Amino acid sequence: MSNEAVNHPQHYNTGNIEVIDVIEDWKLGFHLGNVIKYVARAERKNDTLEDLKKAQWYLDRYIKFIEAVKDDKTKTK
Repeated sequence: MSNEAVNHPQHYNTGNIEVIDVIEDWKLGFHLGNVIKYVARAERKNDTLEDLKKAQWYLDRYIKFIEAVKDDKTKTK
């Protein structure tokens, strides 16, 4: 495995901004960071559809989490 595959993988480095820099700068956290990661690399790795489904899975999971938190706040009022 080359160092580039670890430190600056090509599938995360298209254009002027590396995906990890966006995730950290925007303080996206785990779920939304993974959504961005999988969408950004989808067309550059082996299976576009698989990466888009992974992004969707993380987004759906985060939405369920937000809904649960919102529901808990509503119940405690």
